[in-house]
Amino acid sequence: MRRNNERTFLGFTVTGLILLMGVLLMWNWNPKTSASAPASAAGSGGNRAPGQQGWRLLDPIRYENLTIFPVVASQDADTSDFSTLDDALASGEAVVTEQGNYMRRTRDGGTESPAYSGAQVNQLVLVNRGKKPLILLAGEVISGGKQDRIIGKDRIVPVGAPPLPLDVFCVEHGCWTDGSAKFAGAKMMAHPSVREKAAVDQDQGQVWAAVRGDAAMSSNLEVSHGASAGTTTAGGNRTGVAGRAAPAPVISPGSTATIIASIAPTESYKQIYQMSRVGGSVEAFAEQVQRRFDHATSSLKGERVVGVVVAFGGEVAWSDAFASSQLFEIYWPKLLRSYVVEALTRTASQENASLEDARDFLRPATGHYREETEPGVYSWRESTEGKSAQIELEALAPKPLTLHGLKVLRAQ
Repeated sequence: MRRNNERTFLGFTVTGLILLMGVLLMWNWNPKTSASAPASAAGSGGNRAPGQQGWRLLDPIRYENLTIFPVVASQDADTSDFSTLDDALASGEAVVTEQGNYMRRTRDGGTESPAYSGAQVNQLVLVNRGKKPLILLAGEVISGGKQDRIIGKDRIVPVGAPPLPLDVFCVEHGCWTDGSAKFAGAKMMAHPSVREKAAVDQDQGQVWAAVRGDAAMSSNLEVSHGASAGTTTAGGNRTGVAGRAAPAPVISPGSTATIIASIAPTESYKQIYQMSRVGGSVEAFAEQVQRRFDHATSSLKGERVVGVVVAFGGEVAWSDAFASSQLFEIYWPKLLRSYVVEALTRTASQENASLEDARDFLRPATGHYREETEPGVYSWRESTEGKSAQIELEALAPKPLTLHGLKVLRAQ
């Protein structure tokens, strides 16, 4: 009897150990529950770009203190069923106004005001009159109304939706003027320091602080790397005393507020791009990066660029990726210029981020998770871990598709 009990106990023990080993193996194999994926998996399907099963990172493209790592994929999703904000505003398929300014037509041909009225700093009204769902990305700049605003959060506006109270952030501190009743797409994206505060912190005070550059306020505007002598050519490039090319102009940290306020009392964010001393620097810098980008991606065969990972100096700090190369190409011009503005506000550095750094950056955040969903339209997901924040926008119709994803290394 005792021997039978011992055999039974031994059998249960062995069975239990086998089951435990199986559970542990499954835990390590499952990418959704694994605490971290090996960096070598990045670029070979270990981490997933939005909407893609297989992708890889190209070698870094460097200019001054900005490094771009293109994200390429062998599969390209069809995103033609969606419209972007700039295109919809330009065509009239979308209308954005101050609250109280939108008049809705009634069935008898008359008009009526919506239930809400009166302009609000952090809320506008958006109407999608087009035939496609409308994609909005946090940080997109829209101009008009009583002051310029930036979109507060990634989201999708469905076709035929009622007038939408749209959450926005102001980038013109202290300005409230009688401008145009309607807004237009500025074809600009707020630079990452500002965009982060809208997309992640969702706090108006922090957006203003980021525009002012409170982390390192400068009392005067500097548009050079340092005290090296030189002149500026018509193309915006600096040359040294002996005629050698000098580093591209840099906006000293914190001087964005000076730039914004230096021309007009409206303190428009657009002044960063339009002021001659700075706008030329942004365009010259962007042209240099674009030339290198085109060269690095021109020989791709069977792959398309769907996103980028961005580093400033030796710090990988940002990524934007899309479900399709079509969407990437639409957003890329204003994304590139936003990265350039950020690079120009950062201190020059001799350090450069490596391909391995970029792969490590793209490891999924596995900390605090939250999700917001509009049934049948979209799902917004955020994961934060330490200083990293990761956001994904998934369309739920006509089929589930992750349209956009971003990851940011937060400044604070």
